[in-house]
Amino acid sequence: MQEKLVRFIQEALDVADESRFKIIPFEGRGSDRAYFRVLWDHQSAILVHYQPSRTENTYFADIALFLAKQGIPVPELLKHDPAKCLILMNDLGDVDLWALRNEPWPVRKTLYEKALRVAHRLHSLAEKQFPADRIPLAEAFGPGLYRWERGYFRDNFVETLCGLKLGPDMSLRLEEELSGLAERLSSRRRCLVHRDLQSQNVMVHRDQTYLIDFQGMRFGTCFYDLGSILCDPYVGFAAHEREELLAFYYGLSEQEISWSEFQIAFWEASAQRLMQALGAYGFLGTKRGLTGYLRHVSPGIRNLHTAAENAASLPALLEVCMQCENTGIPNSRFQISDQT
Repeated sequence: MQEKLVRFIQEALDVADESRFKIIPFEGRGSDRAYFRVLWDHQSAILVHYQPSRTENTYFADIALFLAKQGIPVPELLKHDPAKCLILMNDLGDVDLWALRNEPWPVRKTLYEKALRVAHRLHSLAEKQFPADRIPLAEAFGPGLYRWERGYFRDNFVETLCGLKLGPDMSLRLEEELSGLAERLSSRRRCLVHRDLQSQNVMVHRDQTYLIDFQGMRFGTCFYDLGSILCDPYVGFAAHEREELLAFYYGLSEQEISWSEFQIAFWEASAQRLMQALGAYGFLGTKRGLTGYLRHVSPGIRNLHTAAENAASLPALLEVCMQCENTGIPNSRFQISDQT
């Protein structure tokens, strides 16, 4: 493995002497990609070794090139070898929106507004102009994917982590309610969405914001991305802060719908996104042994409670949230570590 990395870097940087560069691995992550920082001649780059068994990983390079051509700030690709599953890209540093979560609100607000401008630029790309024959994307959001997300939530979070077994009546109510939610989200205008637009996937470099980890990009509703970044369990927002940022994005839009309908759509999509996130925390924390993710469960369920409450159309989901909160999650059967 090390020899393969060295040869790839030598070719990419045109540096024959491997003693001129250093490869530093990043700590373990919840993905099937290995990250390294490459240092040479007072410069640095990020090296990624991905597993092609997860098809999305093979999409990253083509998407990165496409987004860069559209003027959307992403890391610059220096070299990609699809046969070796290796990517070298420019280093944007270690500062993301999550790292700045404790900065004063005026500082954070400015950076989040920049991130929302980038997201809006992404969401503005017309589907009919997207070169689908050349740029592969993951399955678009629709009833099937939304069904998978709610099943992921129920299996890995509600049942496994919280230890709740829903009765037949509640199961039926919840499924009917969430099926309706999926239909409403599927009827929204489709655009390109990042799919995982949370604070650790927005880098801050030289006072500008950049998108990373966008290999799961697909077509869906912009409200899913808005829910991802503004109801992010990793970062806390006061209610007025979240509303300020949502209003900022609304002001960038053509305002096809009223502000009140826009807010409802946001809270509904946020509930959908948070179900996916909580399902992931349950899966990674209990089945992959990455127990550091369990630290995000409590803020995640609080945000889901808030989203279901504000959406007003999700009373069964709200009831399930309250039952989960009453279990004292994270479940005491699982020891929480400092692993992220």
